[in-house]
Amino acid sequence: MDLFSLISPQEMYLALIVAFVAGWVKGMVGFAMPMVLISGLSMMLPPEFALAGLILPTLVTNGVQALREGVAAAAVSVRKFRVFLAVGLICLLASAQLINILTPQDFLLVLGVPITFFALIQILGLRLTLKAPSVGIEAMVGAVAGAVGGISGVWGPPTVAYLTALNTPKKDQMRVQGVIYGLGAVALVAAHFGSGVLRGETALFSAMLVLPALVGMRGGLFLQDRIDQTQFRKLTLLVLLIAGLNLLRRGLLG
Repeated sequence: MDLFSLISPQEMYLALIVAFVAGWVKGMVGFAMPMVLISGLSMMLPPEFALAGLILPTLVTNGVQALREGVAAAAVSVRKFRVFLAVGLICLLASAQLINILTPQDFLLVLGVPITFFALIQILGLRLTLKAPSVGIEAMVGAVAGAVGGISGVWGPPTVAYLTALNTPKKDQMRVQGVIYGLGAVALVAAHFGSGVLRGETALFSAMLVLPALVGMRGGLFLQDRIDQTQFRKLTLLVLLIAGLNLLRRGLLG
């Protein structure tokens, strides 16, 4: 089936703009691309098509982000967060197969409430921190991120909340996010080939969004390199709060 028999040229132009904006936000704070894409694309396209659209831009941009400091640094991040990655992978692959059975609304509400609460209280001045990584908490966060990510394509907020609670340095957080999201995106590609979401015409649509996402990300990275750790934390929490509120909106309104 031809792609443009499913979407109009006007919808394609708007989708390219959404991809650029999503890339810009990701370059600034290292996450939120799936949320911007799924929210923007869902306003004009069926949810399944929107989910397919975010997959390849997410995969490519996270690869760039993960490898920005080289393969060796990325490998260190994989070893450090291996529990998160392993548990998240299993839950993502499992939940992706439920996309034709379950709606994502309940998952989004369950995720949106704690994310919004976490970001809001930190913005208001109450710091929730972990003095050291916890295997149990890391596994729990990985499970939540993977389960929701398989259904909705969004797994960034719980990851960011965990890294922020650890007070991870800006450069390390950007790399770790890229590694976690990049490996998650690889799993998402495999999972949704299996679920049928990613197929000929939807894969072409997703591929067409890669370039504007990369261009936007480059602009965001230019600005991100010029802000300090305190500003980065505040900006991250603000985007996290917006993301949490958006998850609640999607969970309540669909």
